[in-house]
Amino acid sequence: MIATIGGFDGMHIAHQELIKRAKKLIIIEKGSNLTPGDDRCDYTNLECIFYKLEEIKHLLPIQFIELLKNQNIKKVVIGEDFRFGKDKKGDITLLKKHFEVEVIKEIKLDNIPVHSKIIREFIKNKEIKKANKFLGHTYKIKGIKIKGQGIGSKKLVPTINVKPIKNYLIPPNGVYITLTNKLPSLTFIGIRSTDNNFSIETHILNNTFIKDELIIIEFLDFLRENKTISNLEELKILINNDIKKATKQIEKLLH
Repeated sequence: MIATIGGFDGMHIAHQELIKRAKKLIIIEKGSNLTPGDDRCDYTNLECIFYKLEEIKHLLPIQFIELLKNQNIKKVVIGEDFRFGKDKKGDITLLKKHFEVEVIKEIKLDNIPVHSKIIREFIKNKEIKKANKFLGHTYKIKGIKIKGQGIGSKKLVPTINVKPIKNYLIPPNGVYITLTNKLPSLTFIGIRSTDNNFSIETHILNNTFIKDELIIIEFLDFLRENKTISNLEELKILINNDIKKATKQIEKLLH
């Protein structure tokens, strides 16, 4: 059995270079926030075996190797910086004494190393298109519908209020061009001017009603910063302008 081992937060293009050479994915869960938990399984057909770092970090390198052997692993595919076992004392040289080992060199894009920490910085800086390019897929969060104020559907535009179901890295406050359950949408993140509460709200551009309780928001691009609004009429004008801009841009983003 061929396995690749790592944290795999993001399941980005460098991770995919490892994954396409393997038959099994050994995931060390360190508290990921780009693709937390089993979200990683959305991006691979391989069997995923999860180990929590807190539960295995005490293992000596040779004990970690025994753990792999118990999975019937004969070959491992890893990045060149891979370390393992207590205090990260295990290295590639030790692995080669027990398995066939294939080492993949660091992957770069636009001369920048592809690492999860780089992608997190892109998202924190609202550089969504860059983040998606390095991920090799759209950045997404999953949530459930929660009750909102009810103002949107009555006086503005209908929105779905979303509560994330996992510890995702939430993009900074602002308005984003998105897909919501694969439908073109606008997503607001931040403090609502109507009640001063934080919210994540998404509006489907063609007003399609989504029956699903699970809401998946995929981020395509940052549209604008949030603005302080003095009244609902001013907010309505602003939202309508956002809808016009997003409708024009979204086709380009999807092609």
